[in-house]
Amino acid sequence: MFVLELSYTAPLEAVDAVLPDHVVWLDSLYDQGVFLASGRKEPRDGGVIVAVAESRARIEEIIAGDPFVEAGVCAYRVTEFIATKTAPALDRYRETLP
Repeated sequence: MFVLELSYTAPLEAVDAVLPDHVVWLDSLYDQGVFLASGRKEPRDGGVIVAVAESRARIEEIIAGDPFVEAGVCAYRVTEFIATKTAPALDRYRETLP
């Protein structure tokens, strides 16, 4: 499981210009089962996405296709973690430590 933290690197006007394409990109990854939750940070200086994927390399590949990244309006920080405890709705993502 991964926490993706977006930080805007451009003025909000530039971010907002790309936002519709970013939302289409998000929707596609929700449809694929990769993204579990997402939203803006407060104050509005970026966002957060909770994602699942087979590897960090796959997450990096996904991030590279974000219209925000392609437009140069945000940077990502990726944190991988082992979800050893989850809400019942997320049971299928629960992992055990080796």
